[in-house]
Formats: sequence, structure tokens, C-alpha cells
Amino acid sequence: QVQLVESGGGLVQAGGSLRLSCVASGRTASSLAIGWFRQAPGKERECVVGIDFSGTDTYVADSVKGRFTISRDNAKNTVYLQMDRLKSEDTAVYSCAGDLGLSTVVLQRSRYWGQGTQVTVSS
Repeated sequence: QVQLVESGGGLVQAGGSLRLSCVASGRTASSLAIGWFRQAPGKERECVVGIDFSGTDTYVADSVKGRFTISRDNAKNTVYLQMDRLKSEDTAVYSCAGDLGLSTVVLQRSRYWGQGTQVTVSS
């Protein structure tokens, strides 16, 4: 059984930074491709970044390119989302999701999802 748990959300001023963590547990945790998704009220869920199990292939959405970075530490079964130069439009619930064998561009097909963490950017 795979579980994903996010942490690190909160309130930050525009222009600031936050780092989110997604800790995976379960026998296959270090083999998962992981993506970070966000959903704001009234908007569709968007995959903002993704990373393959080895960390060599990443995906970054155009909306966050140059500001968000994904990385992973497989020794800790943790994937990080570093968010810099935050904008008010980045306000959303951020969730991580993962699965085996998915490429970074189809992570919305993941079977395993975390509960999400709220990120609020004040202007």
C-alpha cells in the first residue's frame, strides 16, 4: 500500500518562497514517478511539475517555469517542490500524486494521491 503525505504549505507574501515535501511510504515508494498538482477554487486541477523515479526526467508547466523546481531524495522517499517568486495566482491546494511506470507528462493517471496542502500567496 502506497501513501503520500504532503507538508510545507502555508501563507506567504508575493515574491516569497515555500518548499513543499511529499513523503512516500510503501514497498515501491522510491520507484514512483511523482507529480505536484494544484487546484484553485473554480479552476481545473493542473500538473505543475513532475519527476521520474530516478530524478533524471522532469516536467515543468509553462505557468511556473523558472520559478518552481522539483527534486527528490530517494534515500528519504521524499519529493520536494521548491516554489520561488510566488504570485497570488499560485494560491491553491497542492497535492502530490505518483505511480509506477508513468512518464512525467501523464502523472494525472496516478493511482496514489496525497490529501493536499494549502498554499496561500498574499499580494
